[in-house]
Amino acid sequence: MSIVMTGGGTGGHLTIIKAVKEHLLEEELIYIGSTKGQDQAWFKEDEQFKSTYFLETQGVVNQGLLGKVKSISMLIKATLQARKILKNSQAEVVFCVGGFSAAPTSFAAITLGIPLVIHEQNAAIGSLNKLLRSRAKAFISSYEAESPITAYPIKNEFFEKSRIREKIKTIIFLGGSQGAKAINELALKLAPILKEKNINIIHQAGEKNIEEVQKSYEELGIEAKVFGFTKQLSSYMEQADFAIARSGASTLWELSAIACPTLFIPYPYAAADHQFYNAKFLVDQDVAWIMRESELDVTKIIELLDENMQEKSQKLQSLIEKDGALQIAQLLNNI
Repeated sequence: MSIVMTGGGTGGHLTIIKAVKEHLLEEELIYIGSTKGQDQAWFKEDEQFKSTYFLETQGVVNQGLLGKVKSISMLIKATLQARKILKNSQAEVVFCVGGFSAAPTSFAAITLGIPLVIHEQNAAIGSLNKLLRSRAKAFISSYEAESPITAYPIKNEFFEKSRIREKIKTIIFLGGSQGAKAINELALKLAPILKEKNINIIHQAGEKNIEEVQKSYEELGIEAKVFGFTKQLSSYMEQADFAIARSGASTLWELSAIACPTLFIPYPYAAADHQFYNAKFLVDQDVAWIMRESELDVTKIIELLDENMQEKSQKLQSLIEKDGALQIAQLLNNI
């Protein structure tokens, strides 16, 4: 079976393709992305794909008039190229994970009558996915009860390391591999109080901030595990009894799978405020907390540290389904 995968620009989109393709080892896979964004870094040398194509595209949203005209012109040209690729590869289904790099191939699939399956990572649906949804054969979202699959595609290691938390002995601060200034500042503000309470600190400060943040902890006389990018994220999450984190989709679902209760601080400039709505999905089910970056309240956060985490941790374990990537792979095979 010939399956074409498309979309990306950022790791949040691309990680879905990576997770799903691990369950499609017998199929002929083709990837179509963009010359911009992270697509080439992720998949240019990936040998599981029979072919990879990177078309000249750029986002249309947040562009001025001339930028929009240029983007649409590039999109039309790239859509014609994608049509040719889909025809030559005899594609039987197209899997779209959103992002501007998915547009040409998704439009090409619709014009050729090739089934389109969309995965939406966020609670606030992205512009392209919103536009394409009515034409899709299947629309997958972990935030919608009517979705054919609600399990989010994350690695099984997060489920395998899941445990019920009770008293907070270790806290993890997660600002992503690039770091988050607000979370770094909050962590350092809380650090003396955490030391008083004998709470250990694990802190993802961002690659560029490791030295500065580590020095700040040393000046405070506080031991902390500080890192940027890591392949041991699941192990760090496993050690933690409580997290303070951004609410990008991957981070949110990984923390949920590992059953770690979390205070989410959404990135305030995310498209359509999607990080806020991602976190709100869990807050509405009483398994997480949320604070806007502009409304951080250290006193309230300190009060949270004395709460028993058991109830939320147990709820997370029962809420989150595993094998999302496998279920999506099976759906693609059965379209």
